[in-house]
Amino acid sequence: MTIKLIAGLGNVGVSYFNTRHNFGSKYVELLAKKYRVMLSKSDILCGYIGKLKLKNNVVYLLIPDSYMNNNGISISKCVDFYQLYVEEILVAHDELDLPPGVVRIKLGKNINDSHNGLRDIVTRLNNKFNFYRLRIGIGHPGKKTKVINFVLNRPSVYEKFRIDSAINEALLHTESIVTKKFIKVMNQLHSYKSDI
Repeated sequence: MTIKLIAGLGNVGVSYFNTRHNFGSKYVELLAKKYRVMLSKSDILCGYIGKLKLKNNVVYLLIPDSYMNNNGISISKCVDFYQLYVEEILVAHDELDLPPGVVRIKLGKNINDSHNGLRDIVTRLNNKFNFYRLRIGIGHPGKKTKVINFVLNRPSVYEKFRIDSAINEALLHTESIVTKKFIKVMNQLHSYKSDI
C-alpha cells in the first residue's frame, strides 16, 4: 500500500504566506513545482489538487482551500472521492515540538491535540488517526500562551533558511516516501543537519 495522497496543511490567504503554520502547504507547493504538477482549484474537493505520476505510482497532491481549523474537510472529501485508505495519506504540517531544520516522518500515534489542523483531520476521518505525517520543525516560543501568535508569524531569516533546507532534503526522498521505504527515509532525514 503506497502513499496516494500528500496533503499540506496551512491557512488560505496571502497574509499567511511563509508563516510558520504554512510550511506544510509550502512543502506540497515545492513538490508540485519539482515534478511540474499543476495544482488546480477544485470546489468539490475544497482545495487545490494535482496528480503526480511517479514511475508506477499515482499520487494526488492537495492544499486545502481553507483555514487550518477546517483543513480536514478537504482531506476527508479526497478520501471519499478517490476511495482512499487512511494509511495511504501523508499529511505535511508544522511541528512545534521539533526545532527549525528538523523533519521527521511518523505514523499517526500521539497526535498533538494543540495542532488544530491535525485535530480537525482526525475528527473528519471519524477519529481515525493512522495516517502518516511529515513533521516540519518550526520550534516553540517557550510559553503556551505565545503559540498562536508564534505560528501565525513568519520565522526569522535564520530559522527560515533552516526550515527551507530541511524541506528540500525531504523533497529529495519523495519516491521513497511514496513507496513507504520509511526506514531508508528516516535514516536520511533523522541524520540530516542544516549547514548553518
